[in-house]
Amino acid sequence: MRTEPDVDDLLSLFPPGTHTDDDGTLVVGGRRLDDVAAEFGTPTIVVDEDALGRRAREYLDAFRSRWPRSDAAFASKSFPCTAIQRLMVDEGLHLDVAGGGEIVTAIKAGADPDRLLLHGNAKTDEELRLAIDHGLGLVVIDNFDDIDRLERLLPPGSRQRCLVRVIPGVEAATHASQATGHTRSKFGLLPDAAREAIARVEHSPLLHLEGVHTHVGSQLLDVDQLAAAVAPIAALGTFETYDLGGGLGARYTYDEHPPTVDDYADAMVAQARALLPADSRLIVEPGRSMVARNACTVYRVTTVKRGVITHVAVDGGMGDNLEVSLTGQRFEATLVARVGGGETVTVVGRHCESGDQLVDGVALRDPAVGDLLAVPVTGAYCYTMANQYNGARRVPVVFVRDGAARLVVRRDTWQDLVSRDVD
Repeated sequence: MRTEPDVDDLLSLFPPGTHTDDDGTLVVGGRRLDDVAAEFGTPTIVVDEDALGRRAREYLDAFRSRWPRSDAAFASKSFPCTAIQRLMVDEGLHLDVAGGGEIVTAIKAGADPDRLLLHGNAKTDEELRLAIDHGLGLVVIDNFDDIDRLERLLPPGSRQRCLVRVIPGVEAATHASQATGHTRSKFGLLPDAAREAIARVEHSPLLHLEGVHTHVGSQLLDVDQLAAAVAPIAALGTFETYDLGGGLGARYTYDEHPPTVDDYADAMVAQARALLPADSRLIVEPGRSMVARNACTVYRVTTVKRGVITHVAVDGGMGDNLEVSLTGQRFEATLVARVGGGETVTVVGRHCESGDQLVDGVALRDPAVGDLLAVPVTGAYCYTMANQYNGARRVPVVFVRDGAARLVVRRDTWQDLVSRDVD
């Protein structure tokens, strides 16, 4: 087994087309990352706009070439930034929104409300009113209380299109916090309960049952586990729409080899052809596999502490990347000006928490205070769970494209930290 990845291995984790400049500096989306840091500061999430757009088109093409009546709904929760949602809308995707805030950003992004589908295992009256008032196309029924609330809130004469979420009973090979399809899941209804919910919706004068939804989990590297969810929903009957969820994993580190989008589409459509009506509509909900690789985070080294191990501390951490602490996800890293190779160190964050580690055991070449450090594959769930622990200011988001950089989310100001205080 290879113990020290080469530069090409490292670059392969960044957005496609990433390379080093003549002086060895990392270039993403045609823009040197040291120039990005000089203009926008650190930490900063950098998104390759072109690469992300190509990924969106790849998803649509993969499914529509195999099953023409297909749609992809971007799982907004993976990167709920208005500019990201707008890019997805411009590329022809629908949006999966999980809560009132994501409805608001989707509408601001210019999304057609009819192309939004609302998820949530604990939807409030306020969120459902937002969905109704804006005319969201689909509400995913997660429980019987959703049905009660909708029937109470919907005005007479209206009909809200719905999907019923079904627990497929599939045990996913992923972190426990990312598994959603097992029988103990808080999301959705087991098949017998789902049949009851389907019957209730079908007999409701205010609701229209369009179909069923299922989801196995997130960061799955085996398409057979994803495809295994088709049979349980097929067994519930014939519907207009079958939403197969998302869950395809991303490549965070050298040892991970997720299936391609074509592999994923092959597996899902093969099951659909075998089990579902030929004229039905398929929906898939890519999130992590859509955005993860197409962004990286740039930090500045603040401290190098040598002891039993060498700690390289940066000016961010679990305030902008909770994935390590929450799921144990492994990331990689490199110095921006000296890509690949070097001594083995542990990259840690600035927060008062021993678990605030970004990368444990990574090769950096002669790290020093002031160096810029880049962590690839931070497009999924890093911005989503950004926080203000220890008074950290939430990080900005910068789009790069053809050598140009533009700010789409600003950094928090110090005033932002106290702006909600009323006493």
